[in-house]
Amino acid sequence: MRFRAKIVDLACLNHFSRIINTIAKLAKTCILRLTVCKLYFILSDKVANGGASMWCELSQGNFFDEFQMEGVAAEHNEIYLELVPENLSRALKTAQNAKAVKIKLTNKHCPCLSVAVELPSLSSSSRIVTHDIPVGVIPRRMWNDFREPSVPDFDVSIYLPALKTMKSVVERMKNLSNLIVIEANLSGEMNLKIETDLVSVTTHFKDLGNPPWASEDGCESNTQDRDLESMAEACIDIKKLQQLLAGQQVNPTKALCNIVRKRIVHFILLHEEVSLQYFIPAIA
Repeated sequence: MRFRAKIVDLACLNHFSRIINTIAKLAKTCILRLTVCKLYFILSDKVANGGASMWCELSQGNFFDEFQMEGVAAEHNEIYLELVPENLSRALKTAQNAKAVKIKLTNKHCPCLSVAVELPSLSSSSRIVTHDIPVGVIPRRMWNDFREPSVPDFDVSIYLPALKTMKSVVERMKNLSNLIVIEANLSGEMNLKIETDLVSVTTHFKDLGNPPWASEDGCESNTQDRDLESMAEACIDIKKLQQLLAGQQVNPTKALCNIVRKRIVHFILLHEEVSLQYFIPAIA
């Protein structure tokens, strides 16, 4: 099992660093899945137990100048590692004007991701700072626990308003309640609502637009049969929503949310070569 990669391009390095920062805000520990073409960051708190889950995938070719890996076996050419994303985020913070960053799977007393940061120096020799981040190697028999979460049939899918706007609304609301209701319809309207014994606050968004989802067989899904005005709603933990919005350091080109009535809210943030999915279960 071997892995080594190198980033030389500063813009790629900073972009990668921002993605890791975002993930560190969403997950204390996560699984890093390495394949020949892609990296995945996975948080699979069991949604059934009220935990949020995350699936972030990026194409390695858009970030790394070199990328070599050998998985656990020829027919299972993948590596699954458990790590604390905050540690990786800290290591990359030292790399802001680096000439290059090398990441390698090593074994120093325990398995580590070694991040070697080559810093510019005045002399001809360069300074290299190495961070060893302990990782756990996930055995093959447990890989199935970290498959891409399936998206249940949703009642409504809608584009989100500007995330900065949404973030400031949610931050004000979180002082009033631990729960927030998200509701939306197929006419591009979405409401964020707080209801307590003392106060009820609603923020309305309109003209957001609904994604034109095609169903599996290629024809448009049957939204014609549905009432376009009727709202699908789910009540969720406001802190989990705030974490998602506060952690966004990658300004997505597209952000949308799917609501399964009273069951789950599924967020999808897309940014060129990165996609982040985040699932927040509803609270009855």
